[in-house]
Amino acid sequence: MNDYLMELVAIFCTTTLFGMGIAALLKIFNLPFIWMHPVEKDSKRHGGELVAEVLKSHGVRHIFTLPGGHISPILVAAEKLGIQIVDTRHEAAAAFAADAVARMSGTVGVVAVTAGPGLTNAVTAIKNAQMAQSPVLLIGGASASILKGRGALQDIDQMSLFKPLCKLCVTATCVRNIVPTVLRALQEAQSGTPGPVFIEFPIDVLYPYHMVSKEIGVKQGGKSIMQRIVNWYLGNYLDNLFAGAWDPQDTKPLKVNIPFVSPDVVNQCVEIVSRSKKPVILLGSQATLPPTPVEDLRRSLENLGIPCFLGGMSRGLLGRKSAIQMRQRRRDALKEADVIILAGAVCDFRLSYGRVLGRQAKIIAVNRNKEELYKNSDMFWKPSVAVLGDVGTFLRDLSACLAGYQCDAEWLSTLRERDETKEVANVKMAEEPTEVHLNPMKVFTELEELLPSNAVLVADGGDFVATAAYILRPRGPLTWLDPGAFGTLGVGGGFALGAKLCRPDSEIWIIYGDGSLGYSLAEFDTYTRHKTPVIALVGNDAGWTQIAREQKPMFGSSVGCDLAHCDYHTSAEGLGAKGVLIGRNDDIKSKLKEVQKLHAEGHSVLVNVLIGSTKFREGSISV
Repeated sequence: MNDYLMELVAIFCTTTLFGMGIAALLKIFNLPFIWMHPVEKDSKRHGGELVAEVLKSHGVRHIFTLPGGHISPILVAAEKLGIQIVDTRHEAAAAFAADAVARMSGTVGVVAVTAGPGLTNAVTAIKNAQMAQSPVLLIGGASASILKGRGALQDIDQMSLFKPLCKLCVTATCVRNIVPTVLRALQEAQSGTPGPVFIEFPIDVLYPYHMVSKEIGVKQGGKSIMQRIVNWYLGNYLDNLFAGAWDPQDTKPLKVNIPFVSPDVVNQCVEIVSRSKKPVILLGSQATLPPTPVEDLRRSLENLGIPCFLGGMSRGLLGRKSAIQMRQRRRDALKEADVIILAGAVCDFRLSYGRVLGRQAKIIAVNRNKEELYKNSDMFWKPSVAVLGDVGTFLRDLSACLAGYQCDAEWLSTLRERDETKEVANVKMAEEPTEVHLNPMKVFTELEELLPSNAVLVADGGDFVATAAYILRPRGPLTWLDPGAFGTLGVGGGFALGAKLCRPDSEIWIIYGDGSLGYSLAEFDTYTRHKTPVIALVGNDAGWTQIAREQKPMFGSSVGCDLAHCDYHTSAEGLGAKGVLIGRNDDIKSKLKEVQKLHAEGHSVLVNVLIGSTKFREGSISV
């Protein structure tokens, strides 16, 4: 009897193990799904079409790219659906252009680059988007999954490169997963604290079945058992790639998750502000994020009537001139204020890590990002109320609850008088002649009077751009683009391209240092080919002046900081643009009007302005 039971147990165990083995094999090779979803082997469709369909359903109008064979199906399919493919001369420029579109349109900017070096060339631009909190979708090609690690062309570990830079990094492992993968990535890019996301597309999920089959080398049968096993494995791999590929899927956008501030927290802040006599608001780029339209935010701030200092993408939010916008002596205002609202502004190096905030002031900090919300609060400052949530809707709600509140008139008057005094001093300094060439301040005061109401300013440089920031006034919301906290040089070419496509009727002015121009001069070819005329104003002082200003007095040498007075205007002409040189004996205003006329005729223009040095930026440091 015992022997019989033991025999039954052995049979049961053997059968169970056999069954478990079969089940495991079925799962590993996904056989049940493949059997229930037969592959359409004669279909000419490809995975690039699915990518394009999802992007189209999300309102994506442009894909910026430098093409490569890995991503060709996406580009071709997108163009057929009416999405404009804009190819640049460097992958970084393509990513910067997508960043600009994301900032100016409130949607996700999309950049597609090929595998390996195509992606490594985009790393700096994606890091910049991360730090600027721009929702950018990076699409990257990759070698076939079955060939990873086997020496395929441009095969590297791309995921490890981008995991520290992107909110989401994911590989599309088969054709049927393309739609949900792209949907999830677009949702994640815009949710919470916006930022870049990365989808890696192996080449075999993008091309049609018959082409992938040919490249993989699937054959029927085989002379040896090993050949038959290999051929079956390859056939199963191919079938798993395409099983269920063309089943109908919903491509509608997923709900974006935005952190909103509770009414109780808003009321707590209302109580603080209502008692203040000397409040001030510091606005950062997060204030311009959806869902609150920038024009609504502008009205809310004007209704509040609290003096504002604008930074990042919030520059221009209150128009060219506003009774509540202050531009000068911010440090003094922060020391004297009794309430400071950090509306997306971060206590990093831009606010001396919080040391510039008045010790007696009540501080209301608002930010979507918890880390930024409390940045350096363990050392130099403490928030009275820390508000984790969307900046724009918070300010809108705060304004609505403070209807009838009026800021102290004397406080506003004091800040305005300081502004006016500093502005008068700047104008006076702009009239002072330099030892050689033109006074850069004079160039900007002349330009300020000529800029139209629809002008968009793109900042790409050091010393020349920093001077411009004090003199040029952005004309309206979302009309100023700078790299943000990363301080990246080279953004100009891509930013201007994205801005022009968002606002085709606007004058796009890139304010370039002669050093930073070198990164994206070739993009004038892009502007010519895609009929996206822009104007570049290059401050040519033959050097990396922002660095030399510190290095030479400290160490007695300008090594590495010296450039030449190159004929940049001539180079631009070779790329299909117009070039204009402005020197000491030229009438600046007349020359700039000539530039605007050329732009109105459909030409991109590079203005090579020979400039000297002033004392305006003395004492500034770049570390």
